[in-house]
Amino acid sequence: MRRTVTPALALGLCALLATALPAHATTERTAHADSYGTKAPYAPRQNPRSYEPAPAGFTPVFTENVSRHGSRAASDSEDGDLILALWDKAESEGQLTRAGREFGPRVRLLLDAMATVGYGNLSGRGKQEMAGTAARMEQRLPELFTRIAEKNEKIDVVSSGQTRAVDSGKAFTAALAATDPRLAPLIGATRTDKDVLYFHKAAGGAAYRDYIATDERLARTLKSITDQPATHRAARGVLGKLFKPAFVQRVVQGEFSSIGSDVDAAEAVYNLYGIAPAMRNESPDGKGWGMERYVPPSDAAWFGYLSDAEDFYQKGPGFTDSDITYKMAGVLLDDLFKKVEAKRDGTSDLGAELRFTHAEEIIPLAALMGLPGSTKPVTAEQPYTYADNPWRGASVSPLGANIQWDVFRKGGTYLVRMLYNEKETAFKQGCTPVSKGSKFYDLNELERCFGRDQAS
Repeated sequence: MRRTVTPALALGLCALLATALPAHATTERTAHADSYGTKAPYAPRQNPRSYEPAPAGFTPVFTENVSRHGSRAASDSEDGDLILALWDKAESEGQLTRAGREFGPRVRLLLDAMATVGYGNLSGRGKQEMAGTAARMEQRLPELFTRIAEKNEKIDVVSSGQTRAVDSGKAFTAALAATDPRLAPLIGATRTDKDVLYFHKAAGGAAYRDYIATDERLARTLKSITDQPATHRAARGVLGKLFKPAFVQRVVQGEFSSIGSDVDAAEAVYNLYGIAPAMRNESPDGKGWGMERYVPPSDAAWFGYLSDAEDFYQKGPGFTDSDITYKMAGVLLDDLFKKVEAKRDGTSDLGAELRFTHAEEIIPLAALMGLPGSTKPVTAEQPYTYADNPWRGASVSPLGANIQWDVFRKGGTYLVRMLYNEKETAFKQGCTPVSKGSKFYDLNELERCFGRDQAS
């Protein structure tokens, strides 16, 4: 039986699936978003009622995305193990603050929850983020998905092969099928393409991996940013929430160096603070872990900056005189163009191409494409700071970050609209839209702008 998806039904399903965005999600994004870095929870960046309509006569014929996996558990228990070793020592000596006494049991519950989900795996919130993004995609393009269903076009699903990326694809496509069951048989089994969606670990990333491992300027720059008095002040601020002053001083003086330094311990607390929102659904009351009460806002902001600095130099715009951190994303940009060109050339039976990957791919792609916030590299003499550079991990690649190209056709003309975290976004400087201020671009113009017409 054919099911008609009315606007009311689509809106209702979107509301249901968007439970990953409760009332307090806005607070997470605005009040403390930058302090979470690339662990920031996902939220769409534009009101769906404000999208620019396609030019007259153009209808959607294809869509494709590149999505970072949704919220997940931490990669391992290392941070929890480190801080709990210190906590156990302080507890045995009566050196915990009032907040510190509740911290240890709370961390143990969080570690248990992450072990249950599976370290590195998609959390309940991550599944909701993917489902909500899918539902909104279908809501934006009802005509396209009706076309896909009626013409039996294929929906190709491809991932890095990592469990959290595979599971993100499953949650995303399940939401598409829930909105319109006719799509279910058209959704292909998830295939793996590491060259395109895990390029930092594939053959094409060999030079990049060597750079990360051996480049002295990179190491020197990151050390100079981290190893400064502000870091040690922030560390003392974090530890002071948990431990009495005498115990904090002993940590600072290196008495527990076999466990970790003051900065190591504070970073462990910060990392638990950072991952806690991703595990919100697994908290005892389903409302969160309250880890923000153990990290003073100013100290969270500093450690968030340090995290952003590392990602900026290792994955993002980096140094002005080098493209080593993002050049390898060309394989992914090439794939985006190839899928659109195949649709134009009549050699593709796809209605949608859905890709699921990681921050290590989204961040370089954003830099390569010149997306907002990723256009300003730095010199060695003027390092990355929040004061003079707009790059923020929470905006460039939050958990669930996505880049989407929608393709519209009228006769032999094909237009492309880009959404970045669901916000209509202009292509890089030098690309000319179909009209001033529009977010629609002729495919021929994009090929010219990105140099793809030079080989023809």
